[in-house]
Amino acid sequence: MTRGDAVADLVAVMDRLRRECAWDARQTHRSLVEYLLEETHETIEAIETGDDDSLREELGDLLLQVVFHSRIAEEAAGWDIDDVATGIVDKLVRRHPHVFGTDSQFSHLAAVGTSDEDTLTRNWATIKASEKQRRSALDGIPGTLPALSWAQKSWRRAGEAGVPVPLPAPADVADESELGDALLALVVAAEAAGWDAESALRDRVRAMHTDVRTAEAPARQAPRDE
Repeated sequence: MTRGDAVADLVAVMDRLRRECAWDARQTHRSLVEYLLEETHETIEAIETGDDDSLREELGDLLLQVVFHSRIAEEAAGWDIDDVATGIVDKLVRRHPHVFGTDSQFSHLAAVGTSDEDTLTRNWATIKASEKQRRSALDGIPGTLPALSWAQKSWRRAGEAGVPVPLPAPADVADESELGDALLALVVAAEAAGWDAESALRDRVRAMHTDVRTAEAPARQAPRDE
């Protein structure tokens, strides 16, 4: 068996299940969302606990979700797992001009072998913005992310775009362990006061999004040089 053969076997099994299993046949993108979310969390747990055997199994379950959704789309939208794979291959080549050179349309942004982290981060953001034609640095961040992830990703995107966001001074912590303690202390304080820590942070992040988009507006509206 060569690399990739087992993935082709999974696609074939999924095709048969879709035809011959009543449960699999009636599933839709929407009905599978709960399983996609569950398998994602189980994969994360395996990574965080360092359980390699579980990780292999959970990655398989996660891969099944990708194949399952692709099979449904083949029936309803006319694209399949090959289109999914082709799309991500093209994206990776396009976004890594420092690896693929002239195979990437953005080869002018970095020479092959470039390893400067600031350059790579800036180029990644530039290429994504060009691909998506986004109007804001915050566009494309899923609002359904957990509050902490949503906050951190939003803050990072604003910083990469050079948009200043006024915030209170951060807590004085020396490492991730102390950060965990500080976060837990805030959650405990919220519980003691009868507040919802998740909602409180989500509300604050929404306000930050408003601040960022307001700061971006003048740049979008400024006349461009001919």
